[in-house]
Amino acid sequence: MQSRKVERDASEGEGVWPVCTHAAGRAVLRSSDTVQAGLGVETVEKLPPGIRRPVLYRDGPEHREYRRQTARFFTPKRVDEHYRELMIEAAERQLDILRRTGEVELSALSFRLAIDVAAAVIGLTESRPGIDRRLERFFPEKFGRPGFTSLSGIGWFLRQNAQFLGIYLKDVRPAIRPRRRARRDDLISHLLDEGCRDGEILGEVITFAAAGMVTTREFINLCAWHLFTNEELLRRYRQSSEPARHAILHELLRLEPVVGNLKRRTTAPITVPDGDGTTTIPAGTLVDVAVHATNLDESAVGPTPGAVCPGRELAQGVAPMALSFGDGPHRCPGAHVAIQESDTFLTRLFALPGVRMTTVPRITMKPDISAYELRGLRVAIDVTHP
Repeated sequence: MQSRKVERDASEGEGVWPVCTHAAGRAVLRSSDTVQAGLGVETVEKLPPGIRRPVLYRDGPEHREYRRQTARFFTPKRVDEHYRELMIEAAERQLDILRRTGEVELSALSFRLAIDVAAAVIGLTESRPGIDRRLERFFPEKFGRPGFTSLSGIGWFLRQNAQFLGIYLKDVRPAIRPRRRARRDDLISHLLDEGCRDGEILGEVITFAAAGMVTTREFINLCAWHLFTNEELLRRYRQSSEPARHAILHELLRLEPVVGNLKRRTTAPITVPDGDGTTTIPAGTLVDVAVHATNLDESAVGPTPGAVCPGRELAQGVAPMALSFGDGPHRCPGAHVAIQESDTFLTRLFALPGVRMTTVPRITMKPDISAYELRGLRVAIDVTHP
């Protein structure tokens, strides 16, 4: 079956230790002697010590305890029992737009779907209209660099702070108020129980929005693109049971990780596999785990690693999507949510009469994390008017 669609350049730079094999990448991500790097962590480290960092930027015992307490929101059983009907309803709402109009841009539908699902998990259920537009502005296709040494840097700083304020006033604060009076079974209620202030809850919400909304939109678009352009894969997807469909999505995610590079900084020397032996990465080293490369490691995923082969034979302990959801303490907690909602939407999309792709997507990359964005993929169906 066809090979990868999104091509990435090597991201290693001066002073960075690149890791391109699966075993070494997994060892780095699982090590207790590394901390989060990249993803704006340098900016977060400048916050006053009294401000609680979002979970993405925490490590060690505090991070492990937080993940233990919030794991219940993301278990496969909870996803199936609490969110399946929500996902179906959200998918049908978006596909109704396609049924009415006959043609739409897929990224708009998939983004609204991802927002509805993630908002339920987080607790953003009292948002004012326009949350999709606010998040689009906060996570634009092209990012600037904030700073006070240039007009562009100052402008970007002011712009992002304005977006923070908008999301707080129209999404986060309306969710906090009723939960202060009566807790609910969601993440914001948990954060209130933890004694978090409004600004700290805002930081967590933005983190989960990036992880649960933005990345899922890209993955759905990517899977649709593969299925539209691979008749055999689409036939197999349409005819498969849910576990087999999930295997197809896992394989596409292995080939096309939404975030292509994960960075860590070592706090002590760590030893990682290196061919038939090992190598030691010194303390204080910035390590770049090239996920898009580790997922093509033949020793982990078998021969023809660049081909789409759902259910391929994997080395012991290798996940079907390899390292696309990360590994270790920072492994993506919403993995089951992302796969389930993607499958819920795609099965219904490809069941529509005459569904077809009318415009291929354009690809842009976020070089800091080697993440792709797909825009402009338009789909159409046969519409019968009474």
